[in-house]
Amino acid sequence: MTHSPLSTREAPPAPTSIPEADPGLLPESAGRSGSRRAGDSIFRGISVSSATLISIIIAAIGFFLVWRAVPALINNAEGIGGFFTYADAWNTKDTSAMFFGIPNLFAVTVLVSLVALIIAMPVALGVAIFLASYAPSRLVKPLGNVVDMLAAVPSIVYGLWAWQVLGPALKPVYEFLHAHLSWIPLFATYSNSPSFDTGRNILTGGIVLAVMIVPVIAATTREVFVQTPRGQIEAALALGATRWEVVRMTVLPFGKSAFIAGSMLGLGRALGETMALYMVVSPSSAFRNSLFDGGTTFATAIANAAPEFNDDLRAGAYIAAGLVLFALTFVVNAIARTVVAGSSTKKGRKKK
Repeated sequence: MTHSPLSTREAPPAPTSIPEADPGLLPESAGRSGSRRAGDSIFRGISVSSATLISIIIAAIGFFLVWRAVPALINNAEGIGGFFTYADAWNTKDTSAMFFGIPNLFAVTVLVSLVALIIAMPVALGVAIFLASYAPSRLVKPLGNVVDMLAAVPSIVYGLWAWQVLGPALKPVYEFLHAHLSWIPLFATYSNSPSFDTGRNILTGGIVLAVMIVPVIAATTREVFVQTPRGQIEAALALGATRWEVVRMTVLPFGKSAFIAGSMLGLGRALGETMALYMVVSPSSAFRNSLFDGGTTFATAIANAAPEFNDDLRAGAYIAAGLVLFALTFVVNAIARTVVAGSSTKKGRKKK
């Protein structure tokens, strides 16, 4: 009987211990692990310190606003609660009266910002979709740079343009809207409303704000649209989807949270805009629910009263108005973060 060579071969003895590696033969990356850990620690420390510093600064701003506002609120004849609800002349213990109604300032600020957001959001979304999915490759970078440059234009330049060009040019549009929609309070006029010849009304202010925030929303949204996974786009094209169907089924769902975040960033700028509205919207202490009326926002009211800040109580009153604006902006950003977080959570559940 013959035996196969494989059957007579003895198995090698099992190793009793793992030989130690020669330090000179270790990969170079292993020798740098200590330096990498040190770099990670330094970067982590810088990140934590930066986040902590920003939080402290924001808290300090809020504390300053409350500290300077409380004396004026207590001195108010209407009391602290009345300060936030009283819409007529607000006065301190001196004889001068200020038409300083927080409800009016709040309503004008929110209305002009909502008008800007309603106009800017679809335009910015269209710009972002075009640059991410439709524009020829040789035009993407130049057009993207133009959009980014629009965000860097000073607000006073937008204000001059809207005051001298945009407002008067919109006169026929305003006359048409008033002729056909004056029965709606939003398009009503009053005896002391700004003339259509100048166009210095809330609607013009909303339009110029929309022009100012379109680049912010478009740039933020486009940066995420272009990061849509290429595999998803190619899969949709392989199934016979048109370019618009690809955008609707892959690009828009992927960048939805970025669009919302960009819109809230734009809204934050609109809420705090000063010089453009100061030059475009005719000042008024009243709010009558009309886009063709004048008005005063928190920011323009504070800017207009800056020469009067030598009086601590009067300055404190306007600082209290700034406190309301600070809280409003904080709430808007908190809502935006909640919406974005909810969208991300739903996206994660769908992937599972």
